[in-house]
Amino acid sequence: MTLTNQAPFHADHVGSLLRPDRLHEARKNYKAGTIKQEELRQIETEEITRIVDKQVEVGLKLVTDGEFRRSWWHLDFMEHFNGYEGYVPEEGYHFADMETERYNVRNTGKISFNQDHPFIQDFKEFKQIVGDRAVAKQTIPSPNQFFHADLRNREVYPDIEEFAQDIINAYKEAVIAFYDAGCRYLQFDDVYIAALSSPDLNFDGDVYDRDQYIDLALRVVNGVLEDKPEDLVVTTHLCRGNYRSTWAFKGSYELIAPTLFAKEKVNGFFLEYDDERSGDFKPLQEIPRGGATVVIGAVTSKSGELEDKDAIITRIKEASNFVPLDQLALSPQCGFASTHHGNVLTENEQWNKLKFIVDVANEIWGE
Repeated sequence: MTLTNQAPFHADHVGSLLRPDRLHEARKNYKAGTIKQEELRQIETEEITRIVDKQVEVGLKLVTDGEFRRSWWHLDFMEHFNGYEGYVPEEGYHFADMETERYNVRNTGKISFNQDHPFIQDFKEFKQIVGDRAVAKQTIPSPNQFFHADLRNREVYPDIEEFAQDIINAYKEAVIAFYDAGCRYLQFDDVYIAALSSPDLNFDGDVYDRDQYIDLALRVVNGVLEDKPEDLVVTTHLCRGNYRSTWAFKGSYELIAPTLFAKEKVNGFFLEYDDERSGDFKPLQEIPRGGATVVIGAVTSKSGELEDKDAIITRIKEASNFVPLDQLALSPQCGFASTHHGNVLTENEQWNKLKFIVDVANEIWGE
């Protein structure tokens, strides 16, 4: 078995990493017009090279670019699709105790994949940096993120099913574009699906009810993956919001598990389990035996305090009551910087967390 085909790994991570001060300063200077695009990109490349080296050093078998070339985990990718543009709305996203920076995307026409999407060239350069030292993992927002509130222009798409089909077609092209660029480990980050598990979500007046939206979310992802190359590993990360160490909503996986866990045709699920907002492990019983790997996000990325090793091992053992141990893995519950702002911890604490995950995984699975 090749290293690539072992993904997701017993010690894995979601993707984003804290932006260093040097990168923040370069972005600030670029916006102010004191440095050019080429200089900013060179600094990005140097910092990506540094954090690739660091990920390899702590013992990870996969590495990401930390999402260092983007400001948001989702919007930078989405705004480069044909039929979408970025803009500054009157309000940001509302989280538990704060409003985010104001930026979003909007639907301006029929959606299709942009063959000149900058993320494809970004991945090619990233893969060159990684070489054969580890698996280069690419993270992108799930196709279902386009179903988030107000991202479908009803004048352009009065029919939600037509909208869904165009998204499926666009993402099929995106997946192949990444594959042709050399990607063999692709992750869909999905806040939308996770939100469908929230009991606080109200569907009054919507086109569909909760169960119909869950079914649609399943059909969209499976439609995208219908022609997926066999040697491409695709995972889904379910997230309840991650912005400056706060969160957007809560709810167990109980409402979505019978459909998504049982039927979504991905190789793995990255699931948040760092606090009580995610509920218990019982919904994991819907995961088919011998099917998708379940990556337990029991280590929080929202604070720098290091977890107790024995407590994490106990959590993994609890999860193994519902999914076989060899079908489980360990990661942080989310990225360390889903946006350029980053969570409230230091870079050194971030690396300690990732090294901790590697060490715990080695103890559990004997790697």
